[in-house]
Amino acid sequence: MGRKDKDEKDEPLVTVGRRPDVFHIDDTQNLYMIGAEVGTHFKLTRGLLYRRFPGLWRKQATSEEKKRIEAQGVITGQSMNNITLVKAAEIEDIIEGLEDKYKTDFTKMALEAVKRAEQKEDTPTTRRTRQSVAKPQGWVPQSVPATQSHHLDAVPTATPVSRSRFMTKRVRSSPIINDIDEVAMQEAADLDEYLVPIRLDVDLEGHRLRDTITWNKNEKNLTPEQFSEILVDDLEIPGTFVPVIANIIRTQVDGYDADTKALVEDSDHRVIIKLNIHVGNTSLVDQFEWDISCTDNSPEDFARILCQELGLGGEFISAISYSIRGQLGWHVKTMAFTEAPKALESPLRTGNLDKWAPSIENLTDQEMEKKIRDQDRNARRMRRLANMN
Repeated sequence: MGRKDKDEKDEPLVTVGRRPDVFHIDDTQNLYMIGAEVGTHFKLTRGLLYRRFPGLWRKQATSEEKKRIEAQGVITGQSMNNITLVKAAEIEDIIEGLEDKYKTDFTKMALEAVKRAEQKEDTPTTRRTRQSVAKPQGWVPQSVPATQSHHLDAVPTATPVSRSRFMTKRVRSSPIINDIDEVAMQEAADLDEYLVPIRLDVDLEGHRLRDTITWNKNEKNLTPEQFSEILVDDLEIPGTFVPVIANIIRTQVDGYDADTKALVEDSDHRVIIKLNIHVGNTSLVDQFEWDISCTDNSPEDFARILCQELGLGGEFISAISYSIRGQLGWHVKTMAFTEAPKALESPLRTGNLDKWAPSIENLTDQEMEKKIRDQDRNARRMRRLANMN
């Protein structure tokens, strides 16, 4: 736990505005509140409430529970697709000063228990019968190949941000972060930027999340949990995705290494970068050589100029920079097993020009779906062959 988190837990609670509304969601006598309203009341927004009191009971409201809440006039005229419920009795305890018992990190303990249970269940017998047994509802952290080979796969269309044509006003379950002081922002700005490619591909509770981002390894003001809450709120998917996304980000950041300082002395260390990116119904395929020993090469600048020349939208910029950085990490990791590039005889390429030119296709929904499905199947086959060897 960092110094900032300790200071947050030691600060006295400050309340603003009226108390959140209390309501029933079932036939029992239990009373509940909306977590976002409680966080605003305590000035603990954007996940700070649950970080300060990780022992709070909370759950995502179901569709039936949302209807009951709306029928009681709690969210009349407003729309909240992701409603986190907390128990009113526990919030009353916190207001009365009985907050210590909610500062125990039960969430971390539960995750560790799930991990231990998975390791215990992973026996030869359970492995043989796993295909015939229905998978339980619940999240399983995504495994990340140690070789970073998943960055070589085609970049699929990211899960779009949810936009409702009938929504006049939307109440965000996670307010905007505005509690970072200027000193902390300046200190973060003085740090070197170390971007790590992150690939998200999660199936959970009937929802599919696919996205690619680059994460600054030296980021100090935004945690993976905070980012996950923002992403889940924007996409309007269940809050159970939050710990999964945060775990994936931390795992891939810890496993990424693209240190090229030892190559600066080399005059020529070119590798082939292949782009296979899908955004909406547009597909971009390209390949080019990249000198990983040149510190002036920037994937972000290259992606911005390439998209400007090809007339592609901004979503391609982040996808291209992710793909380049992911492949650079792969090439650096496997450098000892690859042959040195042939010496350049001319700065102009003379053969196989079509192979080294960008190709853009505009496909129908059915064509794009078939193309992505075929590429996913081929990627799985290549991974199986690599594991066998």
